[in-house]
Amino acid sequence: MLVKQISVFLENKSGRLAEVTSILGKNDIDISALSIADTTDFGILRLIVNKPEQAERILKENGFTVSCTDVIAIAVVDEPGGLAAALRVLDDASIGIEYMYAFVGKATNEALVILRVEEPEKAVQVLDKNNIRVLPAERVYEL
Repeated sequence: MLVKQISVFLENKSGRLAEVTSILGKNDIDISALSIADTTDFGILRLIVNKPEQAERILKENGFTVSCTDVIAIAVVDEPGGLAAALRVLDDASIGIEYMYAFVGKATNEALVILRVEEPEKAVQVLDKNNIRVLPAERVYEL
């Protein structure tokens, strides 16, 4: 149930983001979700891609500093309060959220969200127990 997320350390220089996405595109790696957090000097690009191991290897081969992290992908009802209900379940179980971001696409009538949490395996169990749909990695990579 855990999804592999690629994190790329980027200097805040013109063209670096374009370079990463170009390398991935040339290698038939599809980006399903992304987030970028930056400061004045650098940024961290977080990606969900269809071929995480290949993306990590290729980006490293091209001189990028890259890491791979386990995250969770959940589907929540796409209506007011849908996300709040899922987050409340994690809070009630004392599972902290380090960060989160939304998916590019949608599945049926649900919004898709990526979560980085303190205890991923425990979070999956708690979410499942509370009828919050956790998407399997294979499904996420296909979106």
